[in-house]
Amino acid sequence: MTFLSSFRKEFWLYSVLLSAIGAVAQEKDTLLERSLSEVEVVEKARPAVSRASVPVQQLDRTVIERLGMQDLSEAVSRFSGVTIQDYGGIGGLKTVSVRSLGSQHTAVSYDGITITDAQRGQVDISAFTLDNVESVTLAIGQTDDIFQPARAYASAGALNIRTSEPTFDDRNNHLKIKLKGGSFGLFNPSLRYEQRLDSTFALSAHTEWMSAKGDYPFTLTNGQIVTKEIRRNSDIQSLRAEANLYGHFPKGGALQAKIYYYDSERGLPGSVILYATRTKERLWDRNFFTQAHYKTPLSRLFTLQTQAKFNHTYSLYHNVDEQYAEGLTVDRNTQREYYGSAGLLFAPASPWSASLSSDLAHTSLESNVVSQLAPRRLTSLTALATRYYSSRLSITASLLATYMSDRTSQGNRPSDKRRLSPAVGLSLRPLTNSALRLRMSYKDIFRVPTFTDLYYVRMGNTNLLPEKASQFNAGLTWNGRIPSLARYVTISADGYYNRVTDKIVAIPTMYVWKMMNVGKVEIRGADVNFSSESALCGDKILLMLAATYSYQHAVDVTNPEAKNYRHQIQYTPRHSGTASATVETPWLNAGYMLTMTGERYVLPQNIEANRIAGYAEHSVSLNRTLRWRAYSIRLQAEALNVGNKTYDVIRYYPMPGRSYRFSLYIQY
Repeated sequence: MTFLSSFRKEFWLYSVLLSAIGAVAQEKDTLLERSLSEVEVVEKARPAVSRASVPVQQLDRTVIERLGMQDLSEAVSRFSGVTIQDYGGIGGLKTVSVRSLGSQHTAVSYDGITITDAQRGQVDISAFTLDNVESVTLAIGQTDDIFQPARAYASAGALNIRTSEPTFDDRNNHLKIKLKGGSFGLFNPSLRYEQRLDSTFALSAHTEWMSAKGDYPFTLTNGQIVTKEIRRNSDIQSLRAEANLYGHFPKGGALQAKIYYYDSERGLPGSVILYATRTKERLWDRNFFTQAHYKTPLSRLFTLQTQAKFNHTYSLYHNVDEQYAEGLTVDRNTQREYYGSAGLLFAPASPWSASLSSDLAHTSLESNVVSQLAPRRLTSLTALATRYYSSRLSITASLLATYMSDRTSQGNRPSDKRRLSPAVGLSLRPLTNSALRLRMSYKDIFRVPTFTDLYYVRMGNTNLLPEKASQFNAGLTWNGRIPSLARYVTISADGYYNRVTDKIVAIPTMYVWKMMNVGKVEIRGADVNFSSESALCGDKILLMLAATYSYQHAVDVTNPEAKNYRHQIQYTPRHSGTASATVETPWLNAGYMLTMTGERYVLPQNIEANRIAGYAEHSVSLNRTLRWRAYSIRLQAEALNVGNKTYDVIRYYPMPGRSYRFSLYIQY
């Protein structure tokens, strides 16, 4: 049986299974009413985070609105242990790395199904909006939720974006309109419509358009000469649309089906080069995917869930430059993925439960820069997990089996990959009458080489091994009330040790650069998180405080004879942190956010020539919600980088200075 026919047969079985479940699910019942207020949802979420055996951080809709956050990267940057690679500007690419392991080790999921990019192995989170999001959650290590697709076990950290599900009271529909504008020509309208179809099904549709010229001033320093320049070719036009179907069935079954489309054209301003600040790079991205998730109890002991997804991604890169033979280069890339998953949970009436999940995916790439090999990848993932849970003790263990096989239209192909990856976590409340908890976890995981690593023209290396990472974490959490001071306080502190081997890096050979497994990195660090809520003036005023701090000592230990031995790895700050304060009053709500990042180095050697200075960025927001008849109207104004600080996250990619945003949000 051929590689493709084998895939088709297995994927067909997944499709039949999902279709059969969908047919059974046609029974109707009353749609579950969710009358909890947003504040109550927050209160319920905090203990689960504090009881987790691994570091879990979460921002829900209430906190996002309180702090005036508008972009997903703003929300993610509030998490400790996270590094955002930001290339600047409204349309700049943004990727996420957790605890210095690299963005390829961080999974990003959308409503529980992982977003993949087999070509580059990393996800640009600027393609997603916060307007349609209910919560953003970051888990480092393997979470205590054992009933997940096997793919959720296959990364060092996971960022989960959960979109808002409609809730209805005495109305069968809702309309939400948002208009956002600001500096650098930003205009960003969005529309969301929710409809209760009947007692079982509900529908939501969201669409958003963003347009920005994007050009912004910056300061260019050349020795003793300091000049004011304009960052050009930073424009963006993007369209985002999605529709969701929700179903809640009589015996506890739940269905969510999604269609998503994203289309953008943006200028890439490139790095700042003295006397040549103009670039002619353009990037077009189009992404379409459809996915479905269904979960239902089969009996008192067993629960079944299935997922399926089809993803199509197209990108076009266009650059006019004299360095190319014809003065022009054009890169075209098309990715397609078919994905299916099925899982079974066994949960008897006891503290113990177990699950088995199996995933199958087929990914292909057509590209004019990957040697015309048309690589195809078949991935099989199987996860066996178990958990013991009580009020004082939680133990979770899992084992992930990975099989991966690549095929190409010609030439050599890499050998098949097979690996077992264990993970274990423990959370303990040592004192009966105390909310203090101790936690420890270990996870062994790896990431396979991307299509670019393996097949990129001249640089690709089909002999690459997977990049392996071992994660150890130990910490403590506490949450509770402080009478007369705070309604609640949550504190967590974690220390960790990570080790990366067979790190994939590009190194020079006799004639060209090649991708090689030569790197070893040791990472020691600590993450501290604090949040609190206090009532002032007889509960008329609420004060919310939050802070995070991260220490990362991530050093290269590849070669004791090398000049960069035990030097901090590129773009990893030793110290970083955030702080925020929000005041809610009956008249006006105000928020303040501070982001601090220490010095970093752009190349392996930690010398002054490679140093990027640290920075601190301050932002403030004001908002007010008004009620008129059946309408809720929210007005918001923000000032970003109030101090007009000039800094780079990536060297020679200057970030914008002071800017402003204004938004009007109407809900009916």
